[in-house]
Amino acid sequence: MYKLHPETTDDAYEVEALYDLVFAPGREALSSYRLREGVPAEAGLSRVARDEGGILAGALRFWPVSVGGAEALLLGPIAVHPTRQGEGLGGLLMAEGLAAAWAAGWPRVMLVGDYAYYRRFGFEHLSGVVMPPPTNPERVLGQGDWAGITGPVERRLP
Repeated sequence: MYKLHPETTDDAYEVEALYDLVFAPGREALSSYRLREGVPAEAGLSRVARDEGGILAGALRFWPVSVGGAEALLLGPIAVHPTRQGEGLGGLLMAEGLAAAWAAGWPRVMLVGDYAYYRRFGFEHLSGVVMPPPTNPERVLGQGDWAGITGPVERRLP
């Protein structure tokens, strides 16, 4: 049994440690991290999952970006502790996070990931949306209102 809640500043250290464990410290070399530098995550949307003992089991963050001048959310990273994987926690984090994004009025969400995994959550390939290199365009996925939205993905500063 897990309790999900919006990420707070008190969670930040543990969440970063979880991301390092799951993705390795080199994760920050990915192009998606250039879009996150100096930009706070959407605190009301980012989620953490804790077990009955209060131990962090998973986390999901959202970041504001601009695509061809249009607002969007960049989902990620999403991580589940290795000892908790296979329990459906990633799907629960995804469902809760996306529900919060839609309820907050965000029109579109994107991520960089494996289509075979993320299509079950309603993500489709985004053609014409260009992530900073060296991102494989086949891994740029989205859901929501992407009609007519094309161009480079850029950071959105607060």
